[in-house]
Amino acid sequence: MSMVVPRLKLGSQGLEVSAQGLGCMGMSFAYGSPKPEPDMIALLRHAVAAGVTLLDTSDFYGPHTNEVLLGKALQGGVREKVQLATKFGIASGAEWEVRGDPAYVRAACEGSLRRLGVDCIDLYYQHRIDARVPVEVTVSRPFGVCALLCFLLSFVTNFKLLSLTH
Repeated sequence: MSMVVPRLKLGSQGLEVSAQGLGCMGMSFAYGSPKPEPDMIALLRHAVAAGVTLLDTSDFYGPHTNEVLLGKALQGGVREKVQLATKFGIASGAEWEVRGDPAYVRAACEGSLRRLGVDCIDLYYQHRIDARVPVEVTVSRPFGVCALLCFLLSFVTNFKLLSLTH
């Protein structure tokens, strides 16, 4: 008996995803030691074959190793079957730092694209809000004003829905 994973639309821009997504954090970060890469790639591909098309990661997980893992799993035609979500906003170094300044956001996006091995991220959102930087500055300068509206459709952080008024 095969099961069909329902689909739903996010926002008003036409992005359609599986109603069940797969958060990838635990594959290479948190919850114990990283899992064996071949096993996780097989798991990701199995989920996609079963109809799960929303895959979620972050540049912070690892840091960076989760995006690299996902990038490997997306090869061989898998990328065309999924909607890819990743996050920015927590800079790793000697200490974690929440950042939303435009230069950081652009560099984070370019790094995510490179690690994932893609030229487009379907859903790119802020992991944590940088209280020092207004959100309209965080998203409009690195990506241009047009991207601001698309970004705001998906601007859900871990516990808050941010709404802006002009």
